[in-house]
Amino acid sequence: MSPESRTNDARKNDVPVTDDGSAHLVAASAAISELSAQHRPSDLAAARDAVVAAREADTNVIIHGGGTKLTWGARPDSTGRAWSAIDTRAMDALIHHEPGDMTAIVQAGIPLARLRAELAVAGQQLAVDPPRRGGGPTVGGAYIANDAGPLRFSYGGIRDLVIGTTTVLADGTISRSGGSVIKNVAGYDLNKLWCGSLGTLGLVVELIVRLHPLPEASRALRIPATAETASSFIADLLASPAECSVVEWTSVGGGVLLLGFEGRSDGLPARVDAVAALARRHGLSAELVDDADDDAAGDEDDTTGDDGSTTRGVLDHWREAHAGRPGDTVVRAATLPDRLGHVAAALDQAGHAAAGSSPGGADVESELHSHAGLGLHDLVLRGGDTAAQAVLVREWRRRVAALGGSVVVRERPPELDQHVDPWGQLGPARLLDLSEAVKRSVDPERRFAPGRFVGGL
Repeated sequence: MSPESRTNDARKNDVPVTDDGSAHLVAASAAISELSAQHRPSDLAAARDAVVAAREADTNVIIHGGGTKLTWGARPDSTGRAWSAIDTRAMDALIHHEPGDMTAIVQAGIPLARLRAELAVAGQQLAVDPPRRGGGPTVGGAYIANDAGPLRFSYGGIRDLVIGTTTVLADGTISRSGGSVIKNVAGYDLNKLWCGSLGTLGLVVELIVRLHPLPEASRALRIPATAETASSFIADLLASPAECSVVEWTSVGGGVLLLGFEGRSDGLPARVDAVAALARRHGLSAELVDDADDDAAGDEDDTTGDDGSTTRGVLDHWREAHAGRPGDTVVRAATLPDRLGHVAAALDQAGHAAAGSSPGGADVESELHSHAGLGLHDLVLRGGDTAAQAVLVREWRRRVAALGGSVVVRERPPELDQHVDPWGQLGPARLLDLSEAVKRSVDPERRFAPGRFVGGL
């Protein structure tokens, strides 16, 4: 295909920048003031043409699907160029599902909720359950943000479940990695490279994903516990042969643990009883969240459940809490799983520092929602003024770093960036050097969201 024909084909996929409000979404969320073109490719060829068209127009490229992760990372730096947006939502097909091999090939723009519903017909699932605020992420969006939910504890993150990718690089090169066979170990695993890159390295167009069977049944235990008590219990839980699918903790209500179980109906009661007995040895009281009609198999309704008494409704409610409400600031800390008590204590200390920092400091409200079995903690802030929230984040970051952890700001009002670097710690210099080398290799002209990734990459 000639460059001219590629450009013409790309223009067929162009849409007016005000077509459906997505241009406004991009500008508002990513601090991009000038959007000169918007592309909505529907297949790999059109996606490649869109990238080539952006290069020929000498624009930077911002990629989005549902727009649920556009605020993650630093605000992109325009470097003096206008911007082209590539909207992946027209690439929304389940290309191939191979139930026998438990794999599927999908386009990056397919909504995760829709894919899970289609796979459920065959009794299978892509075991990725990030919060669904704003309509929920696309599969590609969850992948490039490396987002996950409570099920990561038992199934791994999406980086572990994507076994193949097709990606368009900045010069139009199509890069393929992995394959549809789970035990495929030849060559470099570029699938891990794109995951979490926030669209700064290339345009991921197609993914091959590993699937799991839907569980026959699910149950949950709710255990009131402070962070310190929960931390001790979780350490013993992880060292025991008990099999939980979900290990969550929240500061709401004085501290509560939620333990989820999945599997065969006849095997779940013994597993639940064993964990309840372990809780009693820690002086904790476990309450079963039970509903005999709430079995998961064949019931893959991806609408968010209520916060009532059913297992599904409770799990949905706890998952969504990690994303906060619209307008909240959401901060992610990563530590070892046994540091939950220390992380919560550090938050208390940081809150005191923020309360005395400004007239609005005492008005900052905080909730801590933790994937406790993984050591991933989401702090949700609301109220108060931005400066006070910034003080709290900085103080919490300093204290979590002393525990050997890290803190990254995800959702936040734009003005918070004037006070806090969303990435914070830059990590060892050799890792930054390696990241810079990778960026130069695949995107030497720095067109894909320059400045968004850690270290200004």
